[in-house]
Amino acid sequence: MKKLAVAGTGYVGLVAGVCFAEVGHSVTCVDIDERKVELMKSGISPIYEADLEALMQKNYAAGRLNYTTDYKSAYKDADVIFIGVGTPERPDGSANLSYIATVARQIAETIEKDCLVVVKSTVPVGTNDKVEQFIHDFLPKDYKGKVEVASNPEFLSQGSAVHDTLHAARIIIGTESKWAEEALLELYKPFNIPIVSVSRRSAEMIKYASNVFLALKISYMNDIANLCELVGADIQDVAKGMSYDDRIGSKFLNAGVGYGGSCFPKDTKALEYLAKQNGYELKTVKAAIDVNANQKTILYKKACKRLITFNGLKVAVLGLTFKPGTDDLREAPSLENVPLLLEQGADIYAYDPVGMENFKQRYPEGKNGNGSIKYVDNIEEALDKANVCFIFTEWEDIKAVSSEDYKRLMRTPLVYDGRNIYKISDMKNTGVEYYSIGRN
Repeated sequence: MKKLAVAGTGYVGLVAGVCFAEVGHSVTCVDIDERKVELMKSGISPIYEADLEALMQKNYAAGRLNYTTDYKSAYKDADVIFIGVGTPERPDGSANLSYIATVARQIAETIEKDCLVVVKSTVPVGTNDKVEQFIHDFLPKDYKGKVEVASNPEFLSQGSAVHDTLHAARIIIGTESKWAEEALLELYKPFNIPIVSVSRRSAEMIKYASNVFLALKISYMNDIANLCELVGADIQDVAKGMSYDDRIGSKFLNAGVGYGGSCFPKDTKALEYLAKQNGYELKTVKAAIDVNANQKTILYKKACKRLITFNGLKVAVLGLTFKPGTDDLREAPSLENVPLLLEQGADIYAYDPVGMENFKQRYPEGKNGNGSIKYVDNIEEALDKANVCFIFTEWEDIKAVSSEDYKRLMRTPLVYDGRNIYKISDMKNTGVEYYSIGRN
């Protein structure tokens, strides 16, 4: 088994490190935040992710997993160093690679033996070539070992990241030498998962092409859903009919208020930016970005046609995270709609099973602009005497609320469902005024 170091303990780095330890490798996870490191040593995960804490505790107790802020001790004799730091989006859509550059320089100035550096972070095509050159630029003059860079993009989905890593459909490795390829094949052998070995640049492109394809699929279905409303069709019936075609499949056909999270919004913009830099226009990707931007506030716009104002109204907001199973708010539809409601003077009562603490950091409880926001511990309190309700995340406890509950609890049973949770007939028969996506 290999001695590994993992730079970064976010979704990518921490999940990768824990899963490598689970299959028997010795792993040290590196982070600059001392408080976070101590938290992880105590067995507490800094991110909400199913099964992660249990595996952290198990492998830390077994001595296969450790955490540190001392990158020098972690990198100097590691066989393989994974880079899993963030590549946040810049205002122009390009990826900010400064964190990767920092780690690359630290690696160059620290390693003492042959080392394979593997970039798991999502980076523009050609970045790994630059990382390898950057490392070589900063290696000590007396360094005698071998160091190469490989690409190994992640394909995990937040909320199921551990399962997605341990039971992936495939593992993509991008290398430029037999030595690097064989090292990664050996490293991943215990996972018993098909491995696709390609060049570094192809691996980088596979990551973008895969994520952006799924984003395209979502935006396409949302576009069709909007047309369904105009012509009297039902998007769920349409999606069901499409799903039987093996060429299309059944996943990512659910219409709603747009995609969010750490990947799809950032990756679509980064790929569009890359194309522009190379003198090419990705028209389909640009369309997906435009559709998604409009889709996030489509329910708010519907509500504005129905109501004179939100001023002084109690507005229940159910679901704050971009999807169930995570506390991640990045690009969540709630972040687009809540400020619009507050600007209109709404008194928001917000509920989310895991996302409220993160949301409070952006919108503290109490007076916010023209309106106010209160965070509640249960759905009933959010709905009690509410004038209108918006649903942005399909958590199971939100899906469990019945049409009778809306009718009984709300002052005006007016519900805008961004995830098509309920049957239109059930809501109508109960006397709930109900609006969803792509259905009549």
